[in-house]
Amino acid sequence: MGKPILYEILEKPATSCVIGMCTAIWLYIQKKNIGYSHVGLSYEAAIEGHYWRIITSAFSHISIIHLVFNMSALWSLGVVEQLGHMGLGTEFYLHYSLVLVVVSGVLVLGAYHVLIQKFKLEYFRRVTAVGYSCVVFGWMTILAVKQPSSKLNLFGFLSLPISFAPFESLIFTSIIVPQASFLGHLSGIISGYAIAWGLIHGMNNYWAVSMLGWIIFVFVLSLKRSGAFHFNFLEIESVTDLSLPSVRFASGNGRTLQMSSLPVVGVNLL
Repeated sequence: MGKPILYEILEKPATSCVIGMCTAIWLYIQKKNIGYSHVGLSYEAAIEGHYWRIITSAFSHISIIHLVFNMSALWSLGVVEQLGHMGLGTEFYLHYSLVLVVVSGVLVLGAYHVLIQKFKLEYFRRVTAVGYSCVVFGWMTILAVKQPSSKLNLFGFLSLPISFAPFESLIFTSIIVPQASFLGHLSGIISGYAIAWGLIHGMNNYWAVSMLGWIIFVFVLSLKRSGAFHFNFLEIESVTDLSLPSVRFASGNGRTLQMSSLPVVGVNLL
């Protein structure tokens, strides 16, 4: 028999808090009928100053299937919190979850910029990314490097060798979920390797608190400058339900916001 769920929650406090927060945000989004285009990350929104979307997009999910899949994988990866003897542990988890959210979001925008400016692929200008899987793929990669003998368990019945899980999952999700963000997931993998190989290092409580302070400052400032300071978008009607992976959205599928009048041409699940 496995451990009691309460015991596991106490062993993975940070993971449990993140899962609880993402679930609460999803419930709030459903209650308020908020569309993905109003919280997701897109290149066009970013160049208009909507930097706050790097944060809101990471913690928002557009369907229960999307939420359950990401949170199930995250729960399995919470073993990172139990590996303090390997230099990981709960503090490491909190510090570098913050890094993964920001760095993976910036990498997604950078990839969009290259595709748009260098390869003239205008489709990526308004593709909107939503979900926590950039961070999930980041932790998957870190664990693959630090603890290659581990297993990634999904939904209690699917088990993958963690050493191959990042790229297996990248290919698997891209095939079975056409809307899955290949670039978003890849950015999580790149960020994870940068942390695991020590290219990004030195995070401690001081730097984590400082980084969090700057994130809050930029978040609030960009909310104000983008015209979303009063959160008027919270009463906007939702777009079509995206529970089915094969659904694609055409241009102009959301309500016009006070803070943005840009159409959305697609959605990528992170």
